[in-house]
Amino acid sequence: MIGTILLALVVGAIIGLVARLVMPGKQSIGMVMTVLLGAVGGLIGSAAASHFGYHNANGGIAWIPFFVGVGAAVVLIAIYEAVTGRRTRITR
Repeated sequence: MIGTILLALVVGAIIGLVARLVMPGKQSIGMVMTVLLGAVGGLIGSAAASHFGYHNANGGIAWIPFFVGVGAAVVLIAIYEAVTGRRTRITR
């Protein structure tokens, strides 16, 4: 049980970091929020892949849910930035 939660947090951190690397520009969110949004993105990716009939029968790394999770985390980070009001300055 605890191992599963720790693994979900580690995978969530990886998904969140990859999502932030994929996004253009600088994101002004902390590491904790990155891990949380990455974990939620991972859950969404896993659920979506399962819904469409993906099963990792051969073992190994499940790449399809990972990439769908990264895409979901990108969307979640963008929504988070829009809701919290990203503060940027335009300099001339």
